[in-house]
Amino acid sequence: MTTSSAHCSVGANAHFHENSRNFPSKLESASVNFHSNGEFLKISLKPSSGSSIYSKGYVGRVCSLPEIGDVFPEKPLTPILDTIETPMHLKNLSHKEMKQLADDIRLELLFIMNKTQKSVKGSMSVVELTIAIHRVFSAPMDKILWDVGEQTYAHKMLTGRRSLMHTLRQKDGISGYTSRSESEFDAFGAGHGCNSISAGLGMAIARDIKGKRDRIVAVISNESTMTGQLYEAMSNAGYLDSDMVVILNDSRQSLHPKLEESPKTPINALSSTLSKLQSSKLFRKWREVAKGLTKRIGKGMYEWAAKVDEYARGMIGPLGSTLFEELGLYYIGPVDGHNLEDLICVLNQVASLDSTGPVLVHVITKEDKIVQNDNPIFGTSIKYKEDPYEAGPQPSNPSQTYSDRLAEALTMEAQIDKDIMVVHAGMGIEPSLKLFQEKFPERFFDVGMAEQHAVTFSAGLSCGGLKPFCIIPSTFLQRAYDQVVHDVDRQKIPVRFVIPSAGLVGSDGPTNCGGFDITFMSCLPNMIVMAPSDEVELANMVATASFIDDRPVCFRYPRGAIVKSNAPLIHGVPIEIGKGRVIVEGKDIAILGYGAMVQNCLRAHSLLSQLGIEVTVADARFCKPLDIKLVRQLCENHAFLITVEEGVIGGFGSHVAQFITLDGKLDGSIKWRPIVLPDNYIEHASPMEQLALAGLTGHHIAATALSLLGRTREALLLMC
Repeated sequence: MTTSSAHCSVGANAHFHENSRNFPSKLESASVNFHSNGEFLKISLKPSSGSSIYSKGYVGRVCSLPEIGDVFPEKPLTPILDTIETPMHLKNLSHKEMKQLADDIRLELLFIMNKTQKSVKGSMSVVELTIAIHRVFSAPMDKILWDVGEQTYAHKMLTGRRSLMHTLRQKDGISGYTSRSESEFDAFGAGHGCNSISAGLGMAIARDIKGKRDRIVAVISNESTMTGQLYEAMSNAGYLDSDMVVILNDSRQSLHPKLEESPKTPINALSSTLSKLQSSKLFRKWREVAKGLTKRIGKGMYEWAAKVDEYARGMIGPLGSTLFEELGLYYIGPVDGHNLEDLICVLNQVASLDSTGPVLVHVITKEDKIVQNDNPIFGTSIKYKEDPYEAGPQPSNPSQTYSDRLAEALTMEAQIDKDIMVVHAGMGIEPSLKLFQEKFPERFFDVGMAEQHAVTFSAGLSCGGLKPFCIIPSTFLQRAYDQVVHDVDRQKIPVRFVIPSAGLVGSDGPTNCGGFDITFMSCLPNMIVMAPSDEVELANMVATASFIDDRPVCFRYPRGAIVKSNAPLIHGVPIEIGKGRVIVEGKDIAILGYGAMVQNCLRAHSLLSQLGIEVTVADARFCKPLDIKLVRQLCENHAFLITVEEGVIGGFGSHVAQFITLDGKLDGSIKWRPIVLPDNYIEHASPMEQLALAGLTGHHIAATALSLLGRTREALLLMC
């Protein structure tokens, strides 16, 4: 480690650790030892009298030391955040300190974004809300549930995980979602959204039965309000009338342009006063007394009073507020989600009420909230606008993804077939699909997180003579399985299911893993199940699906870049149903791959050929109907057969096993080995790390082949 010298207008007589919790209030001396990655770097600093890192409005970096390069992280000072180890530390902060804490958290989130290249905009909108929740409620005794993982980063930082935030979504790091196994402050696991009210209501009922007094808080978002489960849960909460608090974080983010253009809910002094009045104990008690009196007078009087109450509250509330009242939730709002005083006041009053049933607090927030920086040394304010992948200069020739090629193939197909429609459902529309949306806006339907509706809506389009391509990521298609079975497959309605994000999904871990679709789609009697091995086959399968008009069909593809980056875009050619292909022929061993795993089979072929082993590599293309002629040929011409898929047990390999068993091939000399995802959830890591953990790399496939051939030592050496 070298020693460098640098001059700066501030200094400190202290030892600074990268994640230090104890900073001096004055910068007075000329010598500082910076600790980084277990090593110390001594730096001489020029003192500056009277300098204070706690000066009013201070936000920024310690200093710029270009000569020491990457050794010193350019991390902003966060003096208040540095004092927070648990939410209990929020209880004694002044209002001014809480405002500074909000700025500290935003700066830390920006630092995390720059370091990890992970989007933090969802959490940027709920910083003050998160502080207010933890100030008023006492987690983990009180249960705080979140619908959307991206909104929980500030929550994670305030609940003892700040020092691990740099490992966000990395192997052996912390999850991008709430996780019960990760922290006692995560009351329930969130990943797909819309589950917090259902889970929270269950916890509330359990609390009531057991005679406990903990409070339940469920935070939902705009995206959550597109889902059916949320309204089912609200309706049941209104009926059961158990105490719980639902907070709607309304950041005005929507997949629907028309909603974006609608009048925004106003936040002003009047709405703030009315929200405080609505949440006050006196008002709520007066309302309960009035309800009791009208009930005594008679049913007609009670119903009339209820209508007057609903009308009056609808007049002062925003559009849609009476919907929550109809579902049985007492509506309070709107509240400025960046005004800590109002938030804490309203939440305190809500928390103090007993036996009042479910309450919904409507909070208005902004994802582009500005972090003010009043110190002239460090320039102007910082504003977060976009995802790191969308901002800044883009590569001149970025790698195309499978989703890019899907959009291009669909667009080409739709140009010659006016009946082709696209229905999309899930957490958010992939940017590549905007190509189709812009080209055919009247033929593109994005329904948001309403997967069940998307499937049945597609079935209706098909019954009307159109050709819907229903695009739902693998993990979200699980939600709509009942509709897939009864509304599509049982009726043999030709809906074309496109399943992106199939298989392992890297940093999204098990929450968004698409490992089950091969199994649950291929067991359906009428479903055609296929998977492309590259982008050319993807285009062919788009054309094939368009051609099929007598039964449903599905095909899956993974995240990530296409195989042949320079391959020209071609119009797809329909494939014969149930027809696989042989890519490479050999005599020693046969490897039959399904979908994207064909590429890893080819990598195994390359490794084995260097050892003098001749391998046949075949692309099954179809899981159902299976190419039995191809499978029979592989079994007859080889002593060993390996099937490879990026899916769980019960999928492609099981279909092959079923056939070769009934066909008597396993009674002969053929030895078969399946390679599938292991029977456990694979945590977040890079895609290659996940494949290695799953045993699906080219090396793992080659090692399996060597073991079958009795060359165990070489198999072990290959894996070293």
